Parts: sequence; C-alpha cells; structure tokens
Amino acid sequence: MNFSLITSGLAGALDPGYVVAVFLLSLRLSAVFLMTPVLYAFGVPAVARVLLVIGMAAALALGVPTEGLAVLFSASSTASLFVAAMTEVALGAMLALGILSAFAAISLAGRLIDIQIGFGMAQVYDPVSNRQVPVLTSAFDRLGVIAFFLINGHHALLRGIAFSLERFPLGRPWPLEATVPLVIKQVGGLFAMGFALAAPVVVCLLLVELALGVVARNLPQMNMFVIGIPLKIVVGLAALSLWFGGMGDSMSRIYGSIYKSWDATLSVPPVPAQGAR
Repeated sequence: MNFSLITSGLAGALDPGYVVAVFLLSLRLSAVFLMTPVLYAFGVPAVARVLLVIGMAAALALGVPTEGLAVLFSASSTASLFVAAMTEVALGAMLALGILSAFAAISLAGRLIDIQIGFGMAQVYDPVSNRQVPVLTSAFDRLGVIAFFLINGHHALLRGIAFSLERFPLGRPWPLEATVPLVIKQVGGLFAMGFALAAPVVVCLLLVELALGVVARNLPQMNMFVIGIPLKIVVGLAALSLWFGGMGDSMSRIYGSIYKSWDATLSVPPVPAQGAR
C-alpha cells in the first residue's frame, strides 16, 4: 500500500476547495438521480442512494480544479455558496429532464394501451412513481428501466455527468434562459415518442372498436360491453406480444433522445468566468 498516496488523498480531502466541490457536485448528482427512476425503480434504500451520490461526488471531485472554490468555504461567502448550490441543482434538474422525458414517453405508451384495452380500471402500486397506476403502465415503467441498464445507459450517464463538469465547472453560473427552448422541445417530443411506441397496438384496438361499432349498429340487441371488453383484451395482448419483438427500434430512438437532449444542453455556451460574480 502506497502511504504517500494515502497521505495526499487525506490532504486533498481536508482542502476547503475539495469540500465545496464535493458538496456542489453532490447537489448536481442528487438532482439527476432524484428526478429519474434509475435508482428508486427497484426499491434501493435511501441510505444507499445517499452514500452512492456522496461517493460518486467524492470520486469525481478529485479531478476538479478547486482553486476558485476555496473562497466559497469562508463564512463571508455564504450568499455566493447558496447561489452556486442553487445553480448546481438547476443544472442537475435540466440534465435529468432528458432522462425523465424518455422514461415518461415509455410510461405514456403503456398508459395509452391500458386505456384502449380497458386495464385503466385496474390499478396496481408502481414503485417508480409511488402511486397507483394501470397494469401495463407499471410493466412499461419497469421495462424501461431494465432496458436502460441492458444497453449500458448508466455508463453513458456517468460519462455525461463527467463531461458536464468540463462544460459547466462547479461554482460557475450557466445560461438558464438559453435552455427554455430545449425544455419545450423535449416535452413536445415526449408525446410523439410515446405514441410511436404504442401506435401499432393502438391502431389494432381502434380497428376492433370500429368493428364493434358496426356490429352494435346492425345488432343492437347484443351487449357490446360484455363482448367488447374481453375481445379488446385478447386482441390488445396479442398485438402487444407481436409488437414486442419489433419494439427495439422505437426504444432505441427514445433512449437516443436522452443523448441528444444532453448534447444540446451541454452545447449551450457557458457564462464567462468574469461574469460569475
């Protein structure tokens, strides 16, 4: 064991600039993980999440220049530290919005299918959103998280966070007003991606609705409520099972929107250093 390496690490940990860097970076990471179901989808304990965020912040802060952050550690710079903390939370929330929009699009696809099939009447507890949701919506939420880890999305997430430190250093303001068009674009794309994911199943169920309408018009004595619900369930689940094999391209486009949104966010020109105060 290299004693000099341990000594230098302890000296760096006691550096006021390093402490501020860990604090600000933990706020950025907390905002990213708090607004996305990456950690809490499968019941990760809160203590484990806090320790993970602090550990990641401590590791990433080792490569962050801390010369300009030491001044924020003094008592006279409390207001500047508060402004820097709020800036980090806002930036983390903006980065998290790209991930949240992708998972929300997958959840929207499940909700569209639930409503068309009739599963909207049956509610189950969803750990992702901590509320009661229909059956297929909960299944789509879990599917989205599993697929995210299968395509190594968490690795890309860590690389994006590291790159954000290069584009927007800790303690420096960033142009919040320039990201408003990006937010509008992401929210608008959410509905388009969600409908594209569920479109084949929704179209099949729409054809079933049209067929039931024609039958009800010509045979009014038939109870369409009793016949229609089981028929839509069978057709919907059959169409979903057939479409499940071809869902990969749509899922890839949804996850690709995360990297596009992050690239657009991190491409915003940062505020010059002299404008930080």
